[in-house]
Amino acid sequence: MVTVDDVEAALSNVIDPELGLDFVELGLIYGIDIGGGNVHVQFSLTSPGCPIGPQVTEQIEEFVSELDGVESVSVEMTFMPPWTPDRMSEDAKFALGY
Repeated sequence: MVTVDDVEAALSNVIDPELGLDFVELGLIYGIDIGGGNVHVQFSLTSPGCPIGPQVTEQIEEFVSELDGVESVSVEMTFMPPWTPDRMSEDAKFALGY
C-alpha cells in the first residue's frame, strides 16, 4: 500500500522552474490523503498569478500515478492559506538566502 512518504518522495520530482527547488522543499504541498489506492494531493503556488498551475497538476498526476498501489490521483490547487516562505524547509530557505 502506498504511504504519505512514498507520495512525498514522488512529489520531490515536481520542480518549480523559476526557483529550481521541488514543491515539497518549498512547502507548496498542503496535503496528501490516501484512501486505498486513491491519492488526493492538495498544493499551492508561490502566488495566485503564477502561470505554471496546469503544468504542476500534470506532473503531480504523472509522478504519483507511477507509484505501486496507486489506482487514481486527484489534484487540488488552493491558495488558502496563502503560501509564505515560512512554509519552506530549512534547506530551501538556505538555498534561497532566507
